[in-house]
Order: sequence, then structure tokens, then C-alpha cells
Amino acid sequence: MVNLDLIKKLIQIVKDENISGLAVEENGTKYEIRKEAGGIVQVQKEVAKDDKSPISSKNEKETEEEGLVAITSPMVGTFYRSPSPDSPAFVDIGDHTAHGKVVCIVEAMKLFNEIESEVSGKIVKILVENAKPVEYGQKLMLVKKG
Repeated sequence: MVNLDLIKKLIQIVKDENISGLAVEENGTKYEIRKEAGGIVQVQKEVAKDDKSPISSKNEKETEEEGLVAITSPMVGTFYRSPSPDSPAFVDIGDHTAHGKVVCIVEAMKLFNEIESEVSGKIVKILVENAKPVEYGQKLMLVKKG
């Protein structure tokens, strides 16, 4: 289970103390907070190998459905399909996406982080409703490579 209160406190410490990042381990789970260019804060959660929690990682993106790759959330936050409420969605089902193309936004602590596709292909499924909370590693969309 993600300790959201701890993550919020760590992000606030990074901001308030004007440091580039920090890492904390709690009950076998390591949280790493880094401030990147432009003030964007990145959150990473790493679970000890003996922990059986269902956490996805970039190396485990292949889904059971052949040829589909999941775009996952790199942080805890709120999922948005478009840059603003009256703007069109970045992508819809059936759209083609390219490696590096922005496909959605995850807002964390009032910072809007653009999520880019790591593969080229066709969006076949959007797994999260707009403006709903997401967790680190949660699958957001499925892309058919090609």
C-alpha cells in the first residue's frame, strides 16, 4: 500500500529545503523523491524483493494480451486526459501515438507532469477515468505496438 501522507511530506521537504532529492525507506519500501529541471518533482517507489505487492515497473510493461504495452503512472496523483477541462484529449482510443508523444497528465501536489508514450503504436484501451486518482505503477493506457 502506498503511504500517501509520507509521500506528501517528502515532496514538501524537497520543496521547502530547496534540495534536489531524498530517499527514505519504510517497512521494506523505499521512496525516492527527486526535483528535476523546471521544478517537476518525481516520486519513485521501490519494493523489497520479498514483498509480494503488485507493483508494475518499466521492465514489466508487457501485458498478458499479446503485443500490448502498458503506459504506467510514474507517480501517485490525479490522471487527466487533456491539458485543461475545455481542451481535447491528448489521445483517444484508435489514435496513433509516437515514442515521446504526450498522452496524458498526472497532477501531483499541484504540479502537472506530462506523461509520454515510451512506444509507437495505436491506443487500444484507456484504463483510467479522467480526473481520477492513480497510484505509482498503475496502468493508464494500453498501446498496440506498430
